[in-house]
Amino acid sequence: MTHSTKTVRIEQTGGPEQLKLVDLTVGEPGPGEIRIRHHAIGLNFIDVYHRIGLYPLPLPVSLGVEGAGVVEAVGEGVTHLKAGDRAVYAGGPPGSYSERRVMPAQPVCRLPDAISFETGAAMMLKGLTAQYLLKRTQPQGGLQAGDFVVFHAAAGGVGLIACQWAGVLGLQLIGTAGSDAKCALAKELGAAHVINYNKEDFLPRVKEITSGKGVKVVYDSVGKDTWDRSLDCLRPLGLMASFGNSSGPPAPFAPGLLGAKGSLYVTRQTLFTHIATREANQEMADDLFAVVSSGQVKIRIGQTFRLGEVQQAHTALEARKTTGCTILLP
Repeated sequence: MTHSTKTVRIEQTGGPEQLKLVDLTVGEPGPGEIRIRHHAIGLNFIDVYHRIGLYPLPLPVSLGVEGAGVVEAVGEGVTHLKAGDRAVYAGGPPGSYSERRVMPAQPVCRLPDAISFETGAAMMLKGLTAQYLLKRTQPQGGLQAGDFVVFHAAAGGVGLIACQWAGVLGLQLIGTAGSDAKCALAKELGAAHVINYNKEDFLPRVKEITSGKGVKVVYDSVGKDTWDRSLDCLRPLGLMASFGNSSGPPAPFAPGLLGAKGSLYVTRQTLFTHIATREANQEMADDLFAVVSSGQVKIRIGQTFRLGEVQQAHTALEARKTTGCTILLP
C-alpha cells in the first residue's frame, strides 16, 4: 500500500528558493524500518548546510533530520517500536520535512507521554547535541562544578538548552549572543555571564570574568567569526570544541599555533558519531528526557512555521533572527 505525502525537497543546491513542496508517495517499511506520520518537525542549521551544499548530498533530496509523530507501521526485525507508539528522532537519512516518511528505526525513540510532539521535535537534535557537548566532550581532567566554559550562540536552540543544563551541572557558562535581548534570554535561562559580541569584544570580557585565567572549554558553532579569539579564551591545555560553522568554516591554521597558545586541544564534533548505535542513542535520549521531564531544562520554541513556509523559516534561521528552537508543522 502506498500513501501520499507532502515533502520538501531540493533538486539543486542554493538559497531558500530551492526548497520546493512536492507530492510524493511512501510505501510500507522494509526490514529495520518504520513509517512515521509527523506531528512536528525540527529545523536545524545542518539543514541549511545540506541545502547550500556545504555537506553534500545526492540530488534530488528531501531535507530535515529531526521529527516527532506516531509510528504507523514497523518492518521486520524492529522490536523497540510498534504501530501506535509516540516517537521522536534526530538523525538517520534526511527527509523529516514531510507529512510522513519511511526511515531506519535505529535513531527513533519512544517519546514519553509527558513531552509533547512539538517539544520533542524542537529538542531532540539540539538537546542531544547539548548532552554530548557538556557530558562527552570534555577537557583534560573533565569538568567540575564551578568551572568556566564559553558557549557561543547562547540564545540559539542548542545554546538555550546548554545554558540550563550547565546550571544543573554547576558550571559557570559564559554565553555570547548578538543582541541585548538574546543575552537577557540566555541569562534568564541559566548563563552565569553574557556578552553581546556586537557591543564588545568577548575576549577581554572572558579574561576579566575568569581573572585572566581563561576557560577550560569553548563550545563554538559559529566558526570563522569567533575562532581566533576563542582560542585565546582558553587556559593552558584547554579544549576548543567546534560543532558548527554558522559564519563559515574557520581559516586553516598551523598545528604549531596550538602549542604556542598553551598546548591547546581542538576537536570537531558531530552528533551523528555519538548516536551511531541504538544503545548510545537511547542512553543519551533517556538523559535528555529525564532532565526535560523534571523541569530542570525547559525547551523554548521561539518560532513556528507551516511546512509550506519552509523558505521563510530558512531565511530567518540564516539571518540569525531566530531564538530558541524552530519547528515546522505539517
